[in-house]
Amino acid sequence: MALHAVSPAAVSSPLRALSLRLTQPPGCGCLPKQLVYSSTNFARLQAGPVDFVGRPLVLQHSDKRAVLTHATIEEIEAEKSVIEEQAKEKMEKAIETVQTNFNTVRTGRANPAMLDWIEVEYYGTPVNLKSIAQISTPDATSLLIQPYDKSSLKLIEKTIVAANLGVTPSNDGEVIRVTVPPLTSDRRKELAKTVAKLAEDGKVAIRNIRRDAIKAYDKLQKEKKLSEDNVKDLSADLQKVTDGYMKKIESIQKQKEEELMKI
Repeated sequence: MALHAVSPAAVSSPLRALSLRLTQPPGCGCLPKQLVYSSTNFARLQAGPVDFVGRPLVLQHSDKRAVLTHATIEEIEAEKSVIEEQAKEKMEKAIETVQTNFNTVRTGRANPAMLDWIEVEYYGTPVNLKSIAQISTPDATSLLIQPYDKSSLKLIEKTIVAANLGVTPSNDGEVIRVTVPPLTSDRRKELAKTVAKLAEDGKVAIRNIRRDAIKAYDKLQKEKKLSEDNVKDLSADLQKVTDGYMKKIESIQKQKEEELMKI
């Protein structure tokens, strides 16, 4: 079957008929000898699909058929770096908080950190004890508190007693001496429970940080910046980071529990 060429002038002029001649083998009645289209119909065919009355059809595409912009490896690594580094920074702060809280749990030795959380009502305003007094350890079993304002001696003494640290402060009018007695077996058990609770609080904080980071990945997936597989891979990497910080908490918890066993 041969197709005869049509001159450019015939195509360009809407007033001329476009004749498309199809040559067929002898004896074949499957096609007419000549199909003639008007120039108007030809133009419509070039413009796109039309309805039954000749109006152009507008194809509606669903969101699922929308063109996706696939992130490159470099872009994925960049997104991972930002989100993961932010998560690590927050996890480091969570570890620091756990360690600070552990330091407030007294062991068999005198440690100024025992008083880190003590707040004194100073002229109607709660302030940290360390901000209004110097705290030192003259020996392994006692603390020495020297207020910058001696008028606050009685107030500091009263606050330490109310804190229920298991110690008895002694005020000589110049300084406050705090003797740290050896821990009893029952007191050790109570403090061990406190340490375990503080460690669990730290783990919860780490899990929450991980959850927020995964939400950030999910948001990028909804914005078509990451695929579902990308998010799965990045979440798996983040879980490894999370497991590492969980082990850090367990390590410092074990260290604190060992301190509680010492005299």
